[in-house]
Amino acid sequence: MTKVMPINMPKCIYHDYINFILASSTVFSCTEAARCFPSVTNAPSHDCFTRLLQKQHSDTESLWAEVRKFVIPKKGFLIVDDTVLDKPY
Repeated sequence: MTKVMPINMPKCIYHDYINFILASSTVFSCTEAARCFPSVTNAPSHDCFTRLLQKQHSDTESLWAEVRKFVIPKKGFLIVDDTVLDKPY
């Protein structure tokens, strides 16, 4: 007979990362997000935030729905930079 293991609930949710982004002024990384929870019992690790962001489905329709209210057609540009910089080591 196979024993069914319970599924662990995620240690972080989207609101945790969003609040980190809003509060952070210089460094935006999963490692820095994890450092914001040093005194919390069972605190999320940087891997937890990485998995959270990798699970998130991104598409242009969702992006446009979020930024549409900030764009004035024919008066500006919306430039999205999704550049990934490799680590030097």
